[in-house]
Amino acid sequence: MAVASKNIPAPDLVMVRRALLSASDKTGLIEFARALTVFGIELVSTGGTAKAIAAAGIAVRDVSDLTGFPEIMDGRVKTLHPAVHGALLGIRDDPEHSEAMRANRIEPIDLVVVNLYPFEEVRQSGADYPSVVENIDIGGPAMVRASAKNHAYVTVVTEPDDYAAVLNALELNTGSLTLEFRKKLAAKAFARTAAYDAAISQWFAETLDVEHPAWRAFGGRLETVMRYGENPHQSAGFYVTGDKRPGVATAKQLQGKQLSYNNINDTDAAFELAGEFDPARSAAVAIIKHANPCGVGVGVSLREAYAKALACDPVSAFGGIVAVNRLLDAEAAEEIVKTFTEVIIAPEASEEAQAIIAAKKNLRLLVTGGLPNPATAGVTVKSVSGGLLVQSRDNAVVDAIDLKVVTKRAPSESELSDMRFAFRVAKHVKSNAIVYAKDGATVGIGAGQMSRVDSSRIAARKALDAAEAAGLAEPLTKGSVVASDAFFPFADGLLAAVEAGATAVIQPGGSMRDEDVIAAADAHGIAMVFTGVRHFRH
Repeated sequence: MAVASKNIPAPDLVMVRRALLSASDKTGLIEFARALTVFGIELVSTGGTAKAIAAAGIAVRDVSDLTGFPEIMDGRVKTLHPAVHGALLGIRDDPEHSEAMRANRIEPIDLVVVNLYPFEEVRQSGADYPSVVENIDIGGPAMVRASAKNHAYVTVVTEPDDYAAVLNALELNTGSLTLEFRKKLAAKAFARTAAYDAAISQWFAETLDVEHPAWRAFGGRLETVMRYGENPHQSAGFYVTGDKRPGVATAKQLQGKQLSYNNINDTDAAFELAGEFDPARSAAVAIIKHANPCGVGVGVSLREAYAKALACDPVSAFGGIVAVNRLLDAEAAEEIVKTFTEVIIAPEASEEAQAIIAAKKNLRLLVTGGLPNPATAGVTVKSVSGGLLVQSRDNAVVDAIDLKVVTKRAPSESELSDMRFAFRVAKHVKSNAIVYAKDGATVGIGAGQMSRVDSSRIAARKALDAAEAAGLAEPLTKGSVVASDAFFPFADGLLAAVEAGATAVIQPGGSMRDEDVIAAADAHGIAMVFTGVRHFRH
């Protein structure tokens, strides 16, 4: 049942006379507390926060002095008391509320500074179950929500980043804070507790192995506001969830201008693809344009891998994103900067490579400290009108798949190696996806077409263009293998690959016309294997 409003107008300015401080993150707290006392504000605090403030020589009242009740149960119960929540929720201009506060000796609190137990950090650290549970804050969110609800009279601060703004506002308004300022911080406070609870509910779902809980929440912290979104007329912001998976969200940007919406989308796609290749086995380079690979190569060195990747489609590589799976060295950096590139992302970069890239002041260089594991479980989220589509991450890895030879001719070892390579890449190409590969390099990629035969033909056409650009007598699809992200519904797609020069095919299988496709492969002496795994990516 809804509670009727009394329609008591909120005052614009509220003088801050008393502040309650309870901070898990004590960054800047002592300086902030000392600055509050300059305005004559009385400080009230709890537990470790009160001890830290007192140790700095700043006068502070313990919260138990307000409640008349000690902290109990290892600090689990200290602020969950009417003397605290009445002080936060009381409507000071309501005669009934004012009388209740007087009758119960409740002293109003005008400013609340709370940052919550570090649940997200503890969860990500891999701590045991009891430790994670103990870092679920109860009193903190209760005070934050109470203060935010009563923003007509109370200001709530949930992050050290806002300390300076509070002090500036107090200075500007001679110890008072405006309604507009209180509203903005209240909105931020509710968003913070929502993200906090989302992290807790997500953890419980994972712990209990519940793939699709009845209620689902996702939370994130604003990392940056962008100049615009996918197009200039769209606004955009980048939010980070706290997931420590190496990638663009956790990377350190060493140089270059701000990443754009499209840069982040493409860089994520590039690095996830680079992560498919074990750096202990080979160096790998992926070049991405508009979230699709335009070239991927493996080699003994990054320089060799980059040359292979670039040769696949040098035209599309212009203005692309480059991801590597090893420490970026000077030799590779020298080659990469010869072509206009938007972003380079790597696990690490040598000082020599950084110096080379520094000459291109707008080129962004990101280092992540590691590679994403393609086999790790997780979820992906896509918005639709009125809802969210949530699915498990495509963490199928070709090395773990039992390949089934379905043709009369079995592939050679070199063909098998290239088939696995091509299928790794096809996993990251928009459907319908066709990938030709030869000697550890893509030599033709067809992406995002409505029919698979069109993707086959586009990939072959691109291979012809690349051959002309390189001065080759014939395209590198001659003698290549081809990977398809899904089954061939008809033999025409396979025949297009045969026409392009492919000698072996890797595909999921599962079509009602598989026998026709297998017969066409046998008729042309093609080796074909089924994976039983589809890699649609829309």
